[in-house]
Amino acid sequence: MSKNLVQCQQHPDAPLIEDYRAGDQICSECGLVVGDRVIDVGSEWRTFSNDKGANSADPSRVGGAENPLLNGSDLSTLVGPSRGDASFDEFGGMKYKNKGMVCSTNRSLLNAYREIGLMADRINLPRNIVDRANVLFKQVHDGKNLKGRSNDAIASASLYIACRQEGVPRTFKEICAVSKVSKKEIGRVFKLILKALETSVDLITTGDFMSRFCCNLGLPNMVQRAATHIAKKAVEYDIVPGRSPISVAAAAIFMASQASDEKRSQKEIGDIAGVAEVTIKQSYKLILANAALLFPEDFKFVTQISDLPTS
Repeated sequence: MSKNLVQCQQHPDAPLIEDYRAGDQICSECGLVVGDRVIDVGSEWRTFSNDKGANSADPSRVGGAENPLLNGSDLSTLVGPSRGDASFDEFGGMKYKNKGMVCSTNRSLLNAYREIGLMADRINLPRNIVDRANVLFKQVHDGKNLKGRSNDAIASASLYIACRQEGVPRTFKEICAVSKVSKKEIGRVFKLILKALETSVDLITTGDFMSRFCCNLGLPNMVQRAATHIAKKAVEYDIVPGRSPISVAAAAIFMASQASDEKRSQKEIGDIAGVAEVTIKQSYKLILANAALLFPEDFKFVTQISDLPTS
């Protein structure tokens, strides 16, 4: 029994100090190393966080954090690219490939998330909208309610819905400009997703686009406030029944700019708003007849209402 007991021969009753870094057992009295190759029975994980607080410890022991946007637990290992000779076989092919380690379902999800991120970057959308669009796509994908529809169309429609739900709506034309599918297809899939997920989006208003359109046109705040007031009153007085908020906003911007010294043409406004000049003219004619009721009282006219263009 005493042969198997690790103790200092000179101080058998002295407690031993375990140095896990060196793997030694040391006598606390004389410092003699009485045992080596001590096995560390602690956790095998290490944390590389800069935070030293109580919540800085990494609780995971194997693998990365689970990704809720992918199917199954995220315990796979992806081998990084290497240029060493050991990474290639005798025929020049890669020995270690990641393609086969990712299932086809997760691969299609990753491709869709990548496409959503690229579209969002092109029109400068924040990360929270991208995250919501990814969640919407995952819900549609898991529900299998839109079989036969392309993933690109579902991704584009998910991004459009996410924009409206986050309070920063974009037009179908803006989404179509950065997408690979047509505007009509995005509109169809948009309605199917709302029906499949039993969700809804708030109705868009002229105010949702006014500040962005005016900013892109380089108009001052005075013109923007006047255009916002004109569009709001036109809707309240039911002067533009059946007209889309985008076309009403474009017509209000045209009227406000023509009455100021920062004039913009219908073509310039149409290019920014994604509305045809004919559509702007039709909405403009409706609000021009009641222009005196629509302008704010403190607006400083450079061009009087009677001198505004008739079309």
